[in-house]
Amino acid sequence: MQGKDDMQPERTSAAKLTYDDFLSFPEDGRRHELIDGEHYVTPSPSIRHQRISQRLTVALGRFLEDHRLGEVFCAPLDVILSDVDVIEPDLLYVAAGAPVDLSGTHVRGAPTLVIEILSPGTRKTDEQTKRRLYNRVGVREYWVVDPELDVVKIYRRADGGGFPRVAELSREAGDDLVTLLLPGFELPLDTLFH
Repeated sequence: MQGKDDMQPERTSAAKLTYDDFLSFPEDGRRHELIDGEHYVTPSPSIRHQRISQRLTVALGRFLEDHRLGEVFCAPLDVILSDVDVIEPDLLYVAAGAPVDLSGTHVRGAPTLVIEILSPGTRKTDEQTKRRLYNRVGVREYWVVDPELDVVKIYRRADGGGFPRVAELSREAGDDLVTLLLPGFELPLDTLFH
């Protein structure tokens, strides 16, 4: 039941894997996820990836603490979306009062915001497969952070359904990362990607 390191799923049988199968995966320092019952594996992230993750965690954490709007969490942390969908996003935000269970050792339910930082080999999965999953389970906003291009793409749940890209922000253009979910939050991309 081992997936491939380039985030391409490896199906070992016609049956979908479940959370019970997920619990048997090895603790080998790599990220294991289930998406629609398929096992995805990625290697541990790069130093640059970790620096960007840390900057986002600190900026969001301070803002959320100052405004008492909820909590931010970072990987490794399992997020159980269904019995066949278990993910480990780089960061996630759960709004205060959101219908998400935070009482155990993992998150159960759809976070308000999910953030994935692209790594070599994860681009297609993060931008297509996971975006469809997050739309399906009710995530309100999804950020795809691209350290190669110094760009952040923002996808937001539309009132009439769907999960369109509503912004593509770049360091080169001097953009600031902002979101309707957190009025007043602002992080210059030059700071994020330096």
